[in-house]
Order: sequence, then structure tokens, then C-alpha cells
Amino acid sequence: MSYHKPVLLKESIEALNINPNGMYVDATFGGGGHSLAILEKIKGGRLIAFDQDEDAQLEAGKLSHRSFTFCLANFKHLKRYLKHHGIEKADGILADLGISSHQIDTPQRGFATRFDGPLDMRMDRNTPLTAARILNEYDERELHKVLGMYGEVRNARTAAHAIVQHRATKEFTVNRELLEVLKPLAPGGKKQNIWPRYFRGCE
Repeated sequence: MSYHKPVLLKESIEALNINPNGMYVDATFGGGGHSLAILEKIKGGRLIAFDQDEDAQLEAGKLSHRSFTFCLANFKHLKRYLKHHGIEKADGILADLGISSHQIDTPQRGFATRFDGPLDMRMDRNTPLTAARILNEYDERELHKVLGMYGEVRNARTAAHAIVQHRATKEFTVNRELLEVLKPLAPGGKKQNIWPRYFRGCE
């Protein structure tokens, strides 16, 4: 539970209304908090958990239960993996979407604005596309789209232009460099509210 403390754990488990002999899916395993709670209620049933983060896989390795199966994969492949395990339908699916506290609190992952870490921001570190590549290689129009659509940044066009101007002289490598470029776009006390939007756009 030190990896990530699930929010509304009790309410989530109650909402699943677990059948002890049922088949359940934890779409975002993380630190396994939800999975542990589900397994406490399963007797003859089964739990399949998904996560694309290898750190989550290590946490799953600590969980020994005959009804538990972990899949190192994005839950978008859920249907294919369930079929592989001979499962036609699930009685309940739980998805705690977003990044975990472990990912935020690990500077090397690059998700947090309070750390000066590498511009990585990958959920699956086996994929080649890092935040640094997006910032350094996407053209201004693509950056505008990414920041506006995924980060919901209101001044996405201005931010995209500022990023392109900066990288013309020096490529982005760490969080501090991106924050320095964004600082003029988030004056006063608004930085703590606005900066996470830019980071979310690069994830």
C-alpha cells in the first residue's frame, strides 16, 4: 500500500458487489491495493490484473494467490488477454485511471513538477516515445494539438510556439527546462494549477 494508496477503496469494492465465485478485472493494478481488497472477497472466483508499468509488475510479484493472474499490458488489450486465459466475460471491472503516487514521487519518471527529473513521463518504459521526444521533435501544430487536447491547456498555441523557439537553441532534457519556458505563461500564483496541465499533455 506504500506504493499507491487507492482513493475510495471501500466504496469501489462495495460498488463491485463481488460474487465470491465471480470473475473480476483490475484494469490498473498499480500497487495492488484494489486487487488485494478484491481477493479478500474471492473464494472460488478469479482476478485478472493489468498494468503496463514494470514497477507495478514487481509489486504484483509480491502477491501470491491462486486466484490471481497479472498481465504486463495496457488494459486496451483486455479482451485479447481474457480470451487467452479462457475467459469469455467478467462479472466486474475496476479501473483507477491516471498515474499512481509512486510514479509521481519517483523523480526519474519525470511526472512531477516539483522534481527536476528527466523528461520521460512514460507509463510503459519499453515504448520509445518520451516527453523529451515530443517536445523536441513534434512540429508546432502537433504540439498545439497535444497540449490543447490532452493537457486541456487554454493557451496551447502560445505554449507550443514558446517550446519550438526554445528548442531551436537547446533541446529539452529535464523538467526544469520546460518549466522555465512555461513560467512566463503562468504568472503569479497560478503555476501550481497550470503546470500539471502541460505535463499531462506530454504523458
